[in-house]
Amino acid sequence: MSASWKCILRIMTSGMTSARLPFVWDYDLDEDQFRRLLAGSLTLGRLDRTWAAVRLLEHAPYREIVRLMGFRDLVRGWPEWRGHIRSESRKRGFDFLVAWLPEHHPELV
Repeated sequence: MSASWKCILRIMTSGMTSARLPFVWDYDLDEDQFRRLLAGSLTLGRLDRTWAAVRLLEHAPYREIVRLMGFRDLVRGWPEWRGHIRSESRKRGFDFLVAWLPEHHPELV
């Protein structure tokens, strides 16, 4: 793509405020709806708090997980959500984090 087309695309999209989260690409949900699902204050059919937490934990980058869920909710909810996570490496990582945080940073949980 030429530099001029990149410039045009940047100008066209600079005013757009998309609140779509990349890890829910296959659902018509904005960030506010996802946050409410994650908080448990919204259920849309089978989409509920557990679905939102598992989706976040399986597909989102670490920074997004911390931003949207926080350490406290992660530590508290992990025993419920762990069995739904398919990635063994994610399970190991969160197992470590959930055990490490209360011991080393109890103020965060």
